[in-house]
Amino acid sequence: MTSTSDHVTERSPLRLPSYAVFAALLAAAGLPIYIHAPKFYVDEYGVSLAALGAVLFGLRLLDVVQDPLFGRVSEKLRDRRALAVGIGCAVMGGAMVGLFAVTPPIAPLIWFGLMLTLVFSGFSFLTINFYAQGVIKADQLGGNGHLRLARWRETGALLGVCAAAIAPVVLGGVIGAPFAGFAVGFAVWAVLSVVMMQHEWDSGTAARSSGFRVVLQDTVARRLLLIAMVNAAPVAVSSTLFLFFVESRLDAPGLEGPLLLLFFLSAALASPIWSFLAERIGAKQALLFSMVVSIVSLGCAMFLGAGDWPYFAVICVVSGAALGADLTLLPAIFSKRMAKISPSAAEGFGLWAFVSKFTLAFAAVTLLPALDAVGFQSGTATNSVQALGLLSLLYAAVPCALKAVAVLLLAATNLEET
Repeated sequence: MTSTSDHVTERSPLRLPSYAVFAALLAAAGLPIYIHAPKFYVDEYGVSLAALGAVLFGLRLLDVVQDPLFGRVSEKLRDRRALAVGIGCAVMGGAMVGLFAVTPPIAPLIWFGLMLTLVFSGFSFLTINFYAQGVIKADQLGGNGHLRLARWRETGALLGVCAAAIAPVVLGGVIGAPFAGFAVGFAVWAVLSVVMMQHEWDSGTAARSSGFRVVLQDTVARRLLLIAMVNAAPVAVSSTLFLFFVESRLDAPGLEGPLLLLFFLSAALASPIWSFLAERIGAKQALLFSMVVSIVSLGCAMFLGAGDWPYFAVICVVSGAALGADLTLLPAIFSKRMAKISPSAAEGFGLWAFVSKFTLAFAAVTLLPALDAVGFQSGTATNSVQALGLLSLLYAAVPCALKAVAVLLLAATNLEET
C-alpha cells in the first residue's frame, strides 16, 4: 500500500512550476525595485540621491529586527502558512501599486519610505516562508532534491527579474504610465502566484524549530551566511548603479532596459546549467568557477566609456551567466544544511534574508551619497570627468574586490558536511 508521503513524493515534481512562478513574483519585488524606484523618484519627484540612499539604509536597519522576527512568526504560523502567505501577497501587491501608480498624497520621500516598508516587509515574510517550505519540498523529492528544486525556483526567480526589469521599458511604448502598468501587473501576478501555490504550503513532518541558536552555533551555517552577505554585495552594488552607468558612463540612454534584460536573461538561461554542473563536479567547485568568471568580466567594465555599449553587452552576457550560479547554488547549499541542522528552516532563512538584503542597504547608503557628493546628476550630459570616473570605480572595481573576498571565504570553507 502506498503511503501518503510516498504519494506526495511521486506527485511533487508536477508542482515544481508553481515554485518557479512564486519565485518570479518575489524576485520582481527584490532587485528590480532597487533598480527602478530610486531613479523613478529622482526623475518624477526630484528627490535627491542622498535622501533616497538614507531611506533605503533605514529600511534595511529595520530588517535587522524584522527579518529574524519574521522567521519566528513563520515558524509559529507553519500550520496556517497558506493564509499567512495570502495576506503577505496582498500587502506587497497593494504597496507596489502605491509606490508606482499613486501620486504621493504626502511628501514624496515619506511616501517612498512608507510604501517600500510595506513592499519589503511583505517580500521578507514571503521569502522566508517560501524557502523554508522549499526545505520540506526538497526532502519529499529525495536524492538531489535541493538542486532539482533550485533549478525551477531560481530559474523562475531570474525570469521574474527579467520581466520586472524590462516591463517599464516595454510598457513605456504602449501606455503613458509604464511604472503604473508594471505595478498593476505585479498585483495580478501576486494573485496568480497565490492560486498556483495554494496546495503547497504543507507543514511537513519536520521537527519544530529550536530557534536561532542551532543555526548560529553551526560552523558551516555561520560561514555560509557570511559568504552569502559578502557575495551578494557585488550584485547589490552593480544593480544599484546599473541604470546610471549605462545612461551616463556609456552615454547610451534608452539602452538601459535591453541591456538589463540581457544581463538577467543570461543568468536565467545559465541557472539550470550551473545546477547540472554542480551535480557532476560539486556545488563548491562550480560556484568558485562562476565567481572567478564574474570578477574577470565585470572588471572589464572599468575600461569602458561613451559609446562602448556593444562591449558592455558582452560583459552583461558573461557576468549575467555567472550570476546564475550565485542565485542557484548558494541557496541550495544553505537549504541542504538547514535540512540537517534545523529542518523547519524558517529562522535559518530569516537570517539568510537579513544578510542578503543588508548588502543592498550598504550599497544604497554608501554609493548614492558618494555620487551625489561629487556632483553626479542623473539624466544629464554634463557630468564631470571626476563624477564619471567615480561611477566606473564604484560600478566595476568595488564589486570585483568584494567578489574576491567571497572567493577566499568559500575556498576556505569545508562543505563536505553539507
